[in-house]
Amino acid sequence: MLELLKEIILDSQDEELFPGTQRHLKHQYVKGKAFVCIGVRRCGKSTLMAQIMSELSSKGVSRKNILYLNFFDDRLDALKEGKLNLVTEAYFSLYPEKKSKERTYFFFDELQEMSGWEKYVDRLLRTENCEIFISGSSAKMLSKEISTHMRGRSLTWELFPFSFAEFLDYSRIAHKTMTSKNRHLVQNAFDKYFTVGGFPEVIDMPDKLRIMTHQEYFNSILHRDIIERFDAIHPKAVVQLGHRLINNVASLHSLNRLTDYLKSSGYKLSKAFVKDCLEWSNDAFLFFSIKINSPSVSKQNANPQKIYAIDHSLVKSMSSSVLLNNGHLLENLVFCHLRRKTDKIWYHRTRSGKETDFVYLSEDKKLLPLQVCYSLADPDTRKRELSALVETAREIGSKTASIVTYAEEESLEADGLEVKVIPAWKYCI
Repeated sequence: MLELLKEIILDSQDEELFPGTQRHLKHQYVKGKAFVCIGVRRCGKSTLMAQIMSELSSKGVSRKNILYLNFFDDRLDALKEGKLNLVTEAYFSLYPEKKSKERTYFFFDELQEMSGWEKYVDRLLRTENCEIFISGSSAKMLSKEISTHMRGRSLTWELFPFSFAEFLDYSRIAHKTMTSKNRHLVQNAFDKYFTVGGFPEVIDMPDKLRIMTHQEYFNSILHRDIIERFDAIHPKAVVQLGHRLINNVASLHSLNRLTDYLKSSGYKLSKAFVKDCLEWSNDAFLFFSIKINSPSVSKQNANPQKIYAIDHSLVKSMSSSVLLNNGHLLENLVFCHLRRKTDKIWYHRTRSGKETDFVYLSEDKKLLPLQVCYSLADPDTRKRELSALVETAREIGSKTASIVTYAEEESLEADGLEVKVIPAWKYCI
């Protein structure tokens, strides 16, 4: 096994790095802590590792000081039963002069496949002059689990499918300085982004192949990252619930209503099981739930939650609805944009019963209201959206508010509130 490991290590060091589109993840490295990247499958975690390796090489770090292993490689299956120590044994037998004397960089892709990996990484951080980078399936490397296993010796970062700004970088469209020419290009690119979404692999696929690939993603996450991981005793019910949620994103869901839905489909399951399913889907980054904005925890728990999916185009590919709601798709897209920045997001219901899509905590710790509306062209729609926004802003103490539309833009004042109407392509850059 040692000789095979040496061969794999040397082969990886000879491979040319193809870092792809630079991600906008605001990550940092801290000495003595492992860098852990988690996220939904196929969002680009392995590519991010290649980018970090390329960055190290550009700073003069020798490829001999970089060890990369992908533990999905079936040749490494023999390491699964507590034999990870063979990895460093093989590496330092190749480069004995580096042990403890030179800084080394270990990149472990899909490390969660290996038994006892937590203690192994913990020991390396304590005993070797090294930095460790780990990426893997969100369903097996959740941040709360990492914190427990690594005893404070790790920092975890979330990676999502491409944001719109990353999509523009991938498409080689300049967007930091806006001219009339690239403004037109950016707007056209947003039309494509609204259609194809942010999963890197599917962007340039024909429509039919993209839809099939999205469906494969969805089924893999449901079966491998939820049902198998959590050993769900009612797998068909989990699948049924997943399809229910993907067909009703940006909508309110209560445990009672979801439980009743499953019962009407022939599954006599408890609310506790449905609650578990929602938590599992959140852990797997398939769905996200946000609660009502309230200082009362009991009120938050008593009210329905709003559900969003990891990618708006995945919703389109999975939807069984004859007519898709573009407003809900746009709201899902805007939610994912917000979620990349913060997890402090709620929906707001005013004292008079009006609803605002989002209230979120900004980087400067201000609570801001945000409404999403595909178009404000209809006078009744405009009146409804502004009325809810004004009441929400007043209740949370905000002097400004925003409405994200698909293409409309203006600045206005409503009952003393400054409201910016922003097209989604501009808001998401």
